[in-house]
Amino acid sequence: MLYAIICEDAEGSLPNRLEARPAHLDRLKALQAEGRLILAGPHPAVDCEDPGEAGFTGSLIVAEFSSLAAAQAWADEDPYRLAGVYARVTIKPFKKVLP
Repeated sequence: MLYAIICEDAEGSLPNRLEARPAHLDRLKALQAEGRLILAGPHPAVDCEDPGEAGFTGSLIVAEFSSLAAAQAWADEDPYRLAGVYARVTIKPFKKVLP
């Protein structure tokens, strides 16, 4: 089943985000290689592609996992979470309708 992993950044976490980004992307690329990643990306803090020093307010990942517990376990080991980038992570089942 698909799960939405909805992450909210901690205040002032941009330096941690930048440092942990390569490891975070490696894990996402592994999900992609397995054919399980639907989409992933950050929420810019301002209305532009590159928010610069304004940073980000969080991230969204939609991927396939065998269960909610498996999605939670994967999210718990995310480099951004371990680096203190995320203040809160919510995981919900997701039903893709379109496209």
